[in-house]
Amino acid sequence: MKAILVGPPGGGKGTQAAFLVQKYSVAHISTGDILRAAVKEGTPLGKEAKSFMDKGELVPDSVIIGIIEERIKQDDCKKGFLLDGFPRTTPQADALNDMLNKSNSKIDHVIHVAVKDDELMKRLLGRAQKEGRSDDNEETIKNRIKVYNQQTSPLIDYYRTKGILRDIDGMGTIEEITNRITKAIN
Repeated sequence: MKAILVGPPGGGKGTQAAFLVQKYSVAHISTGDILRAAVKEGTPLGKEAKSFMDKGELVPDSVIIGIIEERIKQDDCKKGFLLDGFPRTTPQADALNDMLNKSNSKIDHVIHVAVKDDELMKRLLGRAQKEGRSDDNEETIKNRIKVYNQQTSPLIDYYRTKGILRDIDGMGTIEEITNRITKAIN
């Protein structure tokens, strides 16, 4: 299975991804995790990415696309993968299609986890206190939600027209949401 998990920041993508990669035995590719690790290590990519992340902006396509292209070629992706945080824009989705077409492959499912903005703010502020994430303060969160709504929301229609979008209500318990996703995939 090759799938994409799409949803707003704080929508529970990371939590759901952990369950899905275990259930379906696929590689988890989280651009957020990859970028945060690069920032922590102080790599050139990390330094470049940090300047955008600190403002709540998306890291440029050229950087992200290169990371994903290298990652999906690794051995653990041969049985499938779950993309978490990529693509975020339709140009990134087009780039992903081009990458996969080279190997006669395609995305099977796009799982869209929908959560209301006020709930996102509550979740992200709670996560900021719990995890101490510098990219989760009120001003940055508002900007991240705005950027998501402007740039990432068009992906919903993009994948709906391809017939592979699975709309999931992201409100409720973790187990309820996991069950909705599993039912939509099967």
